[in-house]
Amino acid sequence: MVSLGVIDTKITERKRDSENKNMSDVPDKQIKRLRALIQEAETNLVAANELLISLVGDDQAVKPVARDDNIGKVIEGVFDGQNMVGSDGKTYPVPANYASKSKLVQGDILKLTVADDGTFLYKQIGPIARKQVVGLLKQENGHYFVEVGTREYRVLLASVTYFKAKPGDQVSVNVPEDDKNAEWAALEAAL
Repeated sequence: MVSLGVIDTKITERKRDSENKNMSDVPDKQIKRLRALIQEAETNLVAANELLISLVGDDQAVKPVARDDNIGKVIEGVFDGQNMVGSDGKTYPVPANYASKSKLVQGDILKLTVADDGTFLYKQIGPIARKQVVGLLKQENGHYFVEVGTREYRVLLASVTYFKAKPGDQVSVNVPEDDKNAEWAALEAAL
């Protein structure tokens, strides 16, 4: 008859053998995965190098392309729903199609670059925290509003025409999350 101590010893030895077998498998799997990742990275580097050569030639010393662009004046400001109020206190018109496509929300931080030739280039650099709500599109005195509960938010005509929305449609809009006095919303979608 086999004693319980012998059985316990054999079970313990089998567990150890099993654990050792599993432990030796893990590094092999990791090594194989690392080799595959290195091979993939090398392939990507070769492809990137070929693309670079196709763009700039085989010249080892790539020189920056000289440009005659003058950056111009840079102004940061806050989007008020229709325009940007600059840090200099002036109001700058934001193209309605840009505000609409970018879904700018009242309070977003913008950077305006005024080129030497007078062109305006806007870039959103600090989106404000926003929330999405659903409301009913209305039109009053030629202006579009979205009624959300007891609140009304103005929306840009460019957004309304882009989404082909019409008064009475249910729409989704983005509004500032923390500004309870916001007057403007960004039209997200016509539902």
